[in-house]
Amino acid sequence: MLGAMVEPLVRHGFFRDKNRAFWILQGGGWVAYLLLRALSGLANSMGLSFVLPAVIVTATGFSITLLLAAAYRRLIAMKPLWTWTLTALLLVTASALFSVLEVWAHATFYQPGWQPRGVQFLGAILLDFSVLGAWTGLYYGINYYLLLAEQSERMLNMAAQANSAQLAMLRYQLNPHFLFNTLNSISTLVLLKQTERANAMLSRLANFLRYSLVGEREGLATVAQEAEALKLYLDIERTRFESRLRTRFDIAPDVIEARLPSLLLQPLVENAIKYAVTPSEDGADILIDARRMGDRLVITIADTGPGLGAAPADTTPGTNVGLANIRDRLAQSYGADHRLELADNEPHGLIVLIDIPYQTDNSAQPVANPVVVPALAPQV
Repeated sequence: MLGAMVEPLVRHGFFRDKNRAFWILQGGGWVAYLLLRALSGLANSMGLSFVLPAVIVTATGFSITLLLAAAYRRLIAMKPLWTWTLTALLLVTASALFSVLEVWAHATFYQPGWQPRGVQFLGAILLDFSVLGAWTGLYYGINYYLLLAEQSERMLNMAAQANSAQLAMLRYQLNPHFLFNTLNSISTLVLLKQTERANAMLSRLANFLRYSLVGEREGLATVAQEAEALKLYLDIERTRFESRLRTRFDIAPDVIEARLPSLLLQPLVENAIKYAVTPSEDGADILIDARRMGDRLVITIADTGPGLGAAPADTTPGTNVGLANIRDRLAQSYGADHRLELADNEPHGLIVLIDIPYQTDNSAQPVANPVVVPALAPQV
């Protein structure tokens, strides 16, 4: 959030050109100082003769702070102990010099008969120390602010890159068993000389892999794209299971353009096939349902398998996809603003519910306050 606030000021705002910003602040500040001193002298009936010393003093302060700025640019990069020690020494020295020149200008142009001696030249040192101290505080404050802004922007960029890499890693995890079984089925079809079916299966596999490996750069897909990818995947699996695999899509028209992490649903459908279709001689039904509830996109995948009593997909040796992958991807994409729930599908089977913010290409940000979704009910 800090980076989001400071980045426009640094990159697109007043401090975009640091050199220009310095001269504007430097010039404006000392002009204001001159006006304040001149008006103060006139208000105290010191006459117009006080204006010339005020101009000389202002020019002196302007020049001294330019020298301080050149020194501070080097000190700010040092270790804090050296930075503040040398800054204090420079500040005291500059204040003493400022005071000597101010007293000289006052004695020469405003009170010509006054001849200051020794310590009298330091008569204005407290005022000058305060002025230079305030200038020093502003200089370091602004520059540390700019350094913090740059570091925050770099950290945000690094975090975004790490997040993108994590999302890509999770997105590209494909179940090796799915690829093994598919290639094995294709090999079997070739041996049986069923070349048309083998070619069709290879074509579907190529299309599915192309979608999974290319996709959109940000890792998001529309519900329509995700449904098409699932249909490709199910067509491949249907070559193995034939009539034992029965599927139905119930996608509401108003969620066709809604966006979600690509390939988010494929591991859930794969688990449904593994635990509902594979063990049963009669196979199983699988329903993929997507609809909008307020500002939420709610997706359910229901099957007529054994339900929660089946072994969790994440505990199966040799696979890296499953519920843990889904949870990680949802957390990466939406933080805490999501739900992933499992429940029994009466009279038998399993329902998986995903509840995420409803977003399209024109959506700005995920909605922070989720709508309460009704409890899971039988879907198949």
